[in-house]
Amino acid sequence: MRLEINDTPTFVGTASRAPRPDAPSILMIHGAGMDHSVWTLPARYFARHGFNIIAPDLPGHGRSGGDAAATIESIAAFCTDLLNALAVKRCHVVGHSMGSLAALSLAGEGVIAIESLSLLGTSAPMPVTDVLIDTASSERMKAYQMANAWSHSQSGTFGANENPGYSNFNLGQRLMERCDEGVYAADLSACNSCARGMDYARACRAPALVVIGSDDKMTAPVRGASVAEALDNPQVVQLDGCGHAMLTEAPNAVLDALIARISPAT
Repeated sequence: MRLEINDTPTFVGTASRAPRPDAPSILMIHGAGMDHSVWTLPARYFARHGFNIIAPDLPGHGRSGGDAAATIESIAAFCTDLLNALAVKRCHVVGHSMGSLAALSLAGEGVIAIESLSLLGTSAPMPVTDVLIDTASSERMKAYQMANAWSHSQSGTFGANENPGYSNFNLGQRLMERCDEGVYAADLSACNSCARGMDYARACRAPALVVIGSDDKMTAPVRGASVAEALDNPQVVQLDGCGHAMLTEAPNAVLDALIARISPAT
């Protein structure tokens, strides 16, 4: 689905199903350097179980135009404008990595009614090493290689995959290489500068899920656990042997966790 949000051409993945006004909706917010395609498995599942899927390519990413947002709050504001444009009053919100911070911002600010909140590979704050930010600004291809290596567990780096047919490691690399100049650096800077993540978590009253990869080197498990402690009685799922790229390293376990959180809330 294509539409204009604040004069910006925006692509929204819907799992090939037109939104229905009487169906519950799920907003899926991708991470740094990614796009809507990371949500393919859960999007297809929930679309075929009666949900509207709203999985945007954030500004500057994928098939959307415009510039990458400078702050997490700007991403959340874009998502709010998108939901308003689609006349969505209530929705479930799922976010991975950078997207989890935007999801926290939406939940904490209380601008939209959130049915449930699911945070994958989260951290608040979400510090990013200066080395990676500087490299993303000057040698973005090298930055993609660094981040892709850090995003995978050891077995994932070697190509292990519970769903045969493609390489997780190569998939992550090629996806980031689709970013235009400056997009990944802007994403990393937005994550690094977000100072209110824990405030948003404490203010959230929606039923929540936190999914943690035990081998996550980008958002350490202890940081995800801290976010969970700030939320109001969340479900916590740890994926043993999984890195930050959990949507490809453990897609079935992530889907199971999302089903357990979202489906009972409908």
